[in-house]
Formats: sequence, C-alpha cells, structure tokens
Amino acid sequence: MYKILTLNNISQLGLDKLPTDSYTISDDEASPDAIILRSFKMHEMELPSSLKAVGRAGAGVNNIPLDKMSKAGVAVFNAPGANANAVKELVIASLFMAARNISQAIQYTEGLQGEDAELSKLVEAGKKKFAGYELPGKTIGVVGLGAIGRMVANTCIDLGMNVIGFDPGLTVDGAWHLSSRITRANSVDEIISKVDFLTVHVPLIEATRDLINADNVGKMKSTAVVINLARSGIINDEAVCDAIDAGQLATYVTDFPNNRTKKTAAVIGLPHLGASTGEAEDNCAVIVAEQVRDYLESGNIVNSVNFPNVSMPRGTNHRLVVGNANVPNMVGQISTIMADANLNINDMINQSRGELAYTIVDVDSYIQDSVVETIKSLDGIMVARAIQA
Repeated sequence: MYKILTLNNISQLGLDKLPTDSYTISDDEASPDAIILRSFKMHEMELPSSLKAVGRAGAGVNNIPLDKMSKAGVAVFNAPGANANAVKELVIASLFMAARNISQAIQYTEGLQGEDAELSKLVEAGKKKFAGYELPGKTIGVVGLGAIGRMVANTCIDLGMNVIGFDPGLTVDGAWHLSSRITRANSVDEIISKVDFLTVHVPLIEATRDLINADNVGKMKSTAVVINLARSGIINDEAVCDAIDAGQLATYVTDFPNNRTKKTAAVIGLPHLGASTGEAEDNCAVIVAEQVRDYLESGNIVNSVNFPNVSMPRGTNHRLVVGNANVPNMVGQISTIMADANLNINDMINQSRGELAYTIVDVDSYIQDSVVETIKSLDGIMVARAIQA
C-alpha cells in the first residue's frame, strides 16, 4: 500500500488516478511514499525518510528545494503544458484589458451615482476618457517559447498582431509548433524597443531574475504594455512602476501585485489567476498523479525536473531501480552485485542528466533485500529499491 501526502487541495480527478486498493491519501500522513502539492513551500520542510517522489500539480517548481530532493534521491515531477491554455487565455485577456482600458473603465462606472438619466449622461461623457486601440498590426514580444509562450505567440498571430519571439533554449520540436510568421530575436534587448506589448513566459531562475529592469525598460515605447503572468521577480516591479510614473511606459499587468504596484494607477493587478481554472487544475493533477503512480509502481520517470527521464516496459515481475551520482563504473558495480547474487538481467536501461544518473534493471528472479542494501552502501548511490509484482 502506497501512502500519499497532499499539501494543498488537489483535484479529485487527479487523486482518482490513484486506486484505493493500492493507495491511501491524506493531508497529515507522517511517512509518505510521495507528496503531491501545488503552491505549498517545501523549502523549510523536513523530508520524511520514506519519501520517494514529489509531484507538483503545475509547471513551476520554485516552491520545491530541488537540490535537497536530488541529494535525498527523491524524484520531482511536474506537469508542463497542462495549464498552458489557461495562462494563454489570461494573457489574451490582458491584451484587451490594457488596449481598451477595461479595468479603469469598470472602476469609473462602479463609482457613478445618480438617477438613470444622470448615469446615462455620465456614461457617455466618461467613455471619451477610456478610448483605446485595436490589436491588429500591433507588435508583441514573447520572451520564452515553451508550451505557454508558443500558444500565446500563435494566438497573437491569429489576432493579426506581429510577433517577435525570444528563447535561447527553443527546441526543434518546439519550433515545429510555432507559426512561420513569428520573427525570431536573438536577445531581449533586440525585442524591447520594437514592441507595443511584452509578455514573459520563463521560469524564475538566477538568469531570469530582473530580466526586465531599469536598464532596459527605459528603451521601451512610452505607449508599451508589460505583462507578467509567469513568476514574481522576473519583472523588476520598482523599475516598471517608476517608468509608468515618469510617463515612459503605459501599463503593467501583473499576476503578482504588491504594495509598490498598488500605488501605481496604470497597473492592473490580478490575484495570481494564471492557471486558476478548474480545467487547468484537473489537467495538472491528472498528469502528475499518473507520473507519480508510474514511478512508484514501475520506477519509470517522465517529466522529472531533477532526474533523467527513463522509461522501460516491464519485462519481468522483478525490477531494480537505482539513482546515483553520474560518475564512472556505477553501472558496473551494480551489475557485479547482481551477478554475485545470481540475478540474471532480462533488460536494462541507463540515462544521465547532469550530475545524476538513473538505471532500471529487470531480472528473472526475486531480488533479495540484501542485494538492495548492498547497492545502497555504494558511494554515490542516492536511491535503490526493488519493485516486485
């Protein structure tokens, strides 16, 4: 019986992927085999010795201490792309909100007082203050062309906009999913002075912190709009708000408001709504639950953010999985221990990712606990377990 600890409310559609005859699910499990969470911050959490996997029902993993997990041999999974449509739709809504002054117009209308006839006059008088512009022909810069960025870029093309995209890590597969009408840039600086809108879709890492800052925001058009539905910290809020106050930037739409943004009238602050749809939460939970289950029951790794992706169909009922430091002769040592235990290898696969490596071995007979313990005693081994069914 596998034990699952949930640290946030997780969609029942996802939890239903973990059958009750094999899994117990609780929000206070002391010795979990796996943890499934959304936004709970795990950095200060003491890791249970029983923990084998963490599933983040979403794309970003800033709330999970990846180095700590890797050293403990805990595979961390996420659900890239599962909430892409939800975020894309909010980006498109942000374009309209900024271009048509919708947020300000609503605030104006809600503040009107008087009889209906008076309100009608005030409405007609007020609309002149909120005249906007249309999107066709305008240029948007999309920084980050992953699952979300690609959907945003393609939809903006469909809206008649010009799109400039930048992503130094763009894969060949990712490029195939982009419209041929998207212009490719070689840097953020190449984009920033040309666009009417700028939207970011990158993770928050050291290289992307303050990506839009005081040095480059001043190069933008005074009519430009900046959109951040990705992560707090990618946009330097102080710099963007200062630019708005100085008349050097028109609008900032952010999913991560704070006291500085609240003081700036031309900021549209949203309460982290990017992936807040029922469909996105269901999709994320289903994907991550299936990945955690596959790892616990078969040792397969799909969409891990710290271990290499390694999968192999079950060839026998006896499987050994090992995670270790990516150094020479680890596979040789593991094979020798298995051979000394008279275990015949039916099939094997090994993959590495940076400093980590992962091996799956199917053998023809039962794997004794002593074999697993001997492998665990090797220098550089992070996790070793037998899966026998």
